[in-house]
Amino acid sequence: TIIMLLIIPHLVKSQSPVSIYAAEENIPTYIAGPPDPNPMFFFGRQSQGAEGRIYPYPLYDNLTNIKSNKSYHVVYLENEYVKISILPEIGGRLFSALDKTNNYDFIYHHKVIKPALIGLTGAWISGGIEWNIPHHHRASTFIPVQWSREDNADGSKTIWVGELEVRQRMRWAVGYTLYPGSSVLECKLRIINRTPVENTMLCFANVAVAPNENYQVIFPPSTQYSTGHSKRSFQPWPVTDNGTDVSWYKNNKNSASWFCVNDEDDFVAGYDHGLNAGILSVADHNIVPGKKFFTWGVGSMWDKILSDDGRPYLEIMVGAYSDNQPDYSWLQPFEERSFEMNFYPFRGIDGVKNANLDA
Repeated sequence: TIIMLLIIPHLVKSQSPVSIYAAEENIPTYIAGPPDPNPMFFFGRQSQGAEGRIYPYPLYDNLTNIKSNKSYHVVYLENEYVKISILPEIGGRLFSALDKTNNYDFIYHHKVIKPALIGLTGAWISGGIEWNIPHHHRASTFIPVQWSREDNADGSKTIWVGELEVRQRMRWAVGYTLYPGSSVLECKLRIINRTPVENTMLCFANVAVAPNENYQVIFPPSTQYSTGHSKRSFQPWPVTDNGTDVSWYKNNKNSASWFCVNDEDDFVAGYDHGLNAGILSVADHNIVPGKKFFTWGVGSMWDKILSDDGRPYLEIMVGAYSDNQPDYSWLQPFEERSFEMNFYPFRGIDGVKNANLDA
């Protein structure tokens, strides 16, 4: 009887509801000036190994270097475990993700908006989660997109962001969903080729995290090799031919991209062994095979170019219908693709060797 009295309160405890709310917030911002008024036709420029065609988008290359407080419409999604913020004005980017159980930002949270000329159309910021559809560092990554909210019958709530992409006339949307009693951030993706012709598509979620000398990127244990862009060379994983364990951020002295050669497992993780906390990405490997991490390298000048405090960031990327860049797939006329990516914080277990949406 005593045992039942101890257990029953936990079984009947009501779950806290999921909430959606918006706020106008001032964020220190290095102002980007108006775009170039001239049409930017194609003159052979490359972007991420592919043709850098941007027309009819303009070129946002006018960085003023003037810092001021700018008001943003920030949308929040929150339950008892995690708190998510989204910036529809900056490409629908997830801006922050807090694990409320230990006050850990499991995704890199910028304190300033500081663009650099890295995106397909120029201005680009690091941090958060950037949705690269249908191209890496997509054309609209720094400009406003549409957003809406959805209250679901099961108590979950969704914030949708998306747009009509004007280069290829395709439509895409990402739905951020939180459920009562769960720390999993579910991201539902829809990509539609609304044209009567075939179109190319690349889809990578670019997840930024805050590394330090204790930070490690964890590919599934069955991973034996990694590769770079275009799969031109391969290295053993995680210890490369020169004897360096590159899964640790501290061992990457230069800029590097490491793509996981593994099409059989569903997860990739990042873990701070000093704080004993990290992030997990879980997705169906049959649809979302891509697992990658990118770093500018320890002590890179880009740490200061993209932030005021010089904090480094590291990108853990997850790719749908692709495990490399540039590695495009074809969308047939009027074809639609719908799939999911999931992210959640974890802590206190010194890393991970397997993961799913239950544990």
